[in-house]
Amino acid sequence: MTKDLLLEIGTEEIPAKFMTGALAQLEDMAKVKLAELRISHAEVRAVGTPRRMAVIVKAVAASQANKNSENKGPAVKIAFDQAGAPTKAALGFARGQGVDPSELVVRDGYIYAIVQETGSSVTELLPGLLTDLVSSMSFPKNMRWGDLDMRFVRPIRWVVALFGHEVVPCTLPGVTAGKITRGHRFLGASEIEVNSVEEYFARLSENFVMVDQDVRRRIIKEQIETLAVSHGGTATIDEELLEEVVYLVEYPTALCGNFEATYLSLPPEAIITPMREHQRYFPVTGEDGKLLPMFITVRNGGSDHIDIVRHGNERVLKARLADAQFFFEEDQKVPLADRVEKLKTIVFQEGLGTIHDKVLRLERLAVGIGQMLTISQNELTIINRGAYLAKADLVTGMVNEFTELQGIMGREYALLSGETQSVAEAVFEHYLPRFAGDQLPRTTAGRLVSIADKIDNIVATFSRGLIPTGSQDPYALRRQALGVVNIIIDANYHVSLADITSQAMDLLGISDNERRMKLLADIQEFFRLRIKNILSDENLRYDMIDAVLATGVDDIYDTWLRARAMAVAGGTIAMQKAVQALVRVGNLAKTASSQTVDPSLFSVEAEHALYKAYVEAHNAIKKYETEKNYQGILNILAGMVAPIDVFFGAVMVMVEDTAVRNNRLSLLKAISGLAAHTADISKIVIV
Repeated sequence: MTKDLLLEIGTEEIPAKFMTGALAQLEDMAKVKLAELRISHAEVRAVGTPRRMAVIVKAVAASQANKNSENKGPAVKIAFDQAGAPTKAALGFARGQGVDPSELVVRDGYIYAIVQETGSSVTELLPGLLTDLVSSMSFPKNMRWGDLDMRFVRPIRWVVALFGHEVVPCTLPGVTAGKITRGHRFLGASEIEVNSVEEYFARLSENFVMVDQDVRRRIIKEQIETLAVSHGGTATIDEELLEEVVYLVEYPTALCGNFEATYLSLPPEAIITPMREHQRYFPVTGEDGKLLPMFITVRNGGSDHIDIVRHGNERVLKARLADAQFFFEEDQKVPLADRVEKLKTIVFQEGLGTIHDKVLRLERLAVGIGQMLTISQNELTIINRGAYLAKADLVTGMVNEFTELQGIMGREYALLSGETQSVAEAVFEHYLPRFAGDQLPRTTAGRLVSIADKIDNIVATFSRGLIPTGSQDPYALRRQALGVVNIIIDANYHVSLADITSQAMDLLGISDNERRMKLLADIQEFFRLRIKNILSDENLRYDMIDAVLATGVDDIYDTWLRARAMAVAGGTIAMQKAVQALVRVGNLAKTASSQTVDPSLFSVEAEHALYKAYVEAHNAIKKYETEKNYQGILNILAGMVAPIDVFFGAVMVMVEDTAVRNNRLSLLKAISGLAAHTADISKIVIV
């Protein structure tokens, strides 16, 4: 007979940003540990609120599954004497396995014990399983409390452990499991008896706890949307903020507050940022898409005294917006360009000067990249000015108070200081992308200043020996490298990573040749891994990715084009045959000393035909390489299959005549080099 299993871990309030990962971990670990103990079950689901994490396992078996194992023992010649009687070795092995010596099985020259292990009662196993489950959980940060050795995300205050209607007798430091849970901190009962999984959800609901996060998410979203519409607007619901709010409350009630319309004269981001990042409010917009002087927030409780709660939230936001307005007005008293000099007071990185020094490098590197791409002089002027002003907003009061607004306020202040729209956009866009999935720069100046800024950060940090390892990446260099790759691909830029890196090293004063070569190799490998990640996310086969990356990643956009061509052609039957043929050619060509072919040494028509096909393919591929038409190149390679097959069917390559043999090997070597700039065909797996 099966029973449901419930484990609830009651704690002090857990940081909202930890909850999603913690619940996923709890659910996954429960499945793993049940499987390890051979305990069958149905659905496993983790639910939670700020004060609790719970896992529910449906239809848990009453006992472990039986286990049959076949354990290998000593060799037959050691296990039995000449008369066939078991030796001490066999007897000891049988005793250790708990079987009678007569039950030992002989196979493949060894003896085996067939051991049948009867499953234990799950009731006996659960105390250890649940204790192990809790103690095995890990978090970004742990706490200790009292004089206990226990480490957990927050102090554990109660534990509910039920198997069916029975308490599972497990103990954690300072806490013994029972059937008593707790309701909402202020609205619910301090002690609630729970006798089953079904009763668990119902009793908590009665005590103002919506324990299912999916239910809370749906209700919060519905409340926010309905409230916004009732006030003539539309709520802007940021999914990341919604997820955070879900784990800030146990019993959500949305409410709408207002602020003075005079604050709408601030840039929209200066209003939204204090709302979203500091107060966890949702902004409301009108039909025209512009902000309305109101916000929506979610309280952890019911509708009682809602006006008092609304007033309190309005006062807090008013203070924030008053600060923003003050900084905005004060910052405008100094033109943005006049602030650049003050960047000399901000250190960039230890031993690498100030942000002002970085700005001077940024100007030259961004313009240098533009020259590599043959950008017009007019655009280079915009790039230079955008790079010069890129970091100036770091010394404004607004960005000092609301750091999330860097770049955004730079654009605003640039426009207010009389800079062109193109320069202002470059100031903003050079920070893009700021996170995974963020928008990419759309203007040429924004793209090049962004690439230059990120490359300078990467080269400078690598030069200090601070290369990201494992999960450690304090300077977010992986994100910045991904940003560079995505910008280059999005803009269709053909530019040399080595050339950009070399110029960045020049500007950083890195002159030692050996050190430069080491840095360049490290940075190219760093970017190679980022490109591999991007291609993997696009579901390209691993072998095709390896084949493309093997021919180099210096031109990032070119690498992406080659990968896309491989993705289209790689799985076709024609390409599979081409790979098979070219790999055979390559294996034979390894012993060739040159690619110089002498047609006068041909003695078989198949040689002439293959050479003719090679020359035509070689000329076409050179043209396609110039045009970056890698799909065309792969089609040409597929067309080489027929003459190659005819050649191998009619020609013996390794003949005794040295000149003829070497000439044929040279022809094969030349053919194997046709794909040299597209992909390493030998790495492709034939399926």
